[in-house]
Amino acid sequence: MNSITRRDFVKSSLAAGAIAALPFSRVRGANDTIRIGVVGLGGRGANAHVPSFENLKNVTVVAVSDPDRERMGQTAQAIESKYNHGVDQYVDMRRLLDRKDIDVIGNATQNYWHGLSTIWACQAGKHIYVEKPLSHFIWEGRQMVNAVRKYDRIAQCGTQHRSEQMFHDGIRWIREGHLGKIKLITAFANKIRQSCGKRETPLPLPETLDYDLWCGPAKKVPIYRDKLQYDCSFDWNTGDGESCNQGVHEIDVARWCLGETKLPRRVMSIGGRFVFNDACDVPNTQIIYYDFPTAPILYEVHNLTEAKGSTKAPTTRGERVGVIVDCEGGSVSLYRGIAWDNEGKEVAKFSGRGDHFANFIEAVRANRREHLNAEILVGHTSTAVCHTGNISYRLGEKASVKEMRAQVRDIPPFSEMFDRFLEHLSAHGIDADAGTVTLGPWLDIDRDNERFKNNDRANRLVRGFYRAPYVVPDLTA
Repeated sequence: MNSITRRDFVKSSLAAGAIAALPFSRVRGANDTIRIGVVGLGGRGANAHVPSFENLKNVTVVAVSDPDRERMGQTAQAIESKYNHGVDQYVDMRRLLDRKDIDVIGNATQNYWHGLSTIWACQAGKHIYVEKPLSHFIWEGRQMVNAVRKYDRIAQCGTQHRSEQMFHDGIRWIREGHLGKIKLITAFANKIRQSCGKRETPLPLPETLDYDLWCGPAKKVPIYRDKLQYDCSFDWNTGDGESCNQGVHEIDVARWCLGETKLPRRVMSIGGRFVFNDACDVPNTQIIYYDFPTAPILYEVHNLTEAKGSTKAPTTRGERVGVIVDCEGGSVSLYRGIAWDNEGKEVAKFSGRGDHFANFIEAVRANRREHLNAEILVGHTSTAVCHTGNISYRLGEKASVKEMRAQVRDIPPFSEMFDRFLEHLSAHGIDADAGTVTLGPWLDIDRDNERFKNNDRANRLVRGFYRAPYVVPDLTA
């Protein structure tokens, strides 16, 4: 396969929803040092943002921020040890954002903090690389896009497959029609997760933590799980479950492949939180149907092992996490970079990686928004798609297998996914007819306004909830 050109990269991004170029006030030369502030110092902040920025020429991290002073101090110490320079530390990110000498914010906060912190960064005149999922609510994501537009910032979402050569080449090959029309896309995440525990008394919080800042826009409530940090992704107050936490990567690739730039026409989800009687409340087994005009995207989550007593992860068509595109003349595994015809014969392979952080810095230096491979609008749309599936689930009720089958039987591929769902539950000794499974309603979507049609409860979840004074502003023009 020929390598993709810069023109192809730009065309691909535009086709996926990136906007046309806008003028910017400043172009930074290759020898100008870009100064970074990193906020949120968990795994992505400390272990991805810091080294990824530091390893780029004439880019340096000068400040870090986290409401946990111990975690922040450990990161600052690691930077000094590895990169031979100190950094300033701020418990409150707003003090970091006040720094006029900082050009860029690496935002690796938890996703319930992404919206407000990104808007603050834009208001402070910073460009920003923000992790996925982009937002905690659909409306919030749109306000992030509005902030980037209003303050003329460059903003990249951390959906890094957009910068990987193999995905560009594979998607281009599919679009060229080598296997005919796309029939459907199946995306999946079979990632084993442990129970988050269920305490009888609230989790003691370390003295090094400013808990009010840590909660930010979320409700400030006692924690009854065993760990404060990463498991907050599996609590609706602060997280959005695996179908958004991991799922935004797969949904982003699938949506990109289809060339869809809006939300699906309708959505429905089935699932539940099984085996674990713990303090987390998002589903750990879930299937979702996203009805796009071009072709449907089906998504499934398995956070349990393949069966009771097993230590192995389930697989979907032999893969643990991935996106498989089924076409009239064959299929493509975009995560493995392999295409095969309807007889199972391999007909093409794709390879090559990329550097998402380098792509972002290139765009900042050039002050060219269209150079971004995952501009914030791209990240917003893909994250919002994931939110629609979770909203269906959150509005659902316990149902019988008969009731669930009645809702999926007219859609053969989703009916087949539902059968796999039941087999998986059975392998764990779970009776799906015992009131254990939540059946979400079909929700019709107003694609132009990113809302649901005739459903106030669903639209309340679109709008979101915020704790004063950490309220996301309405920046609608």
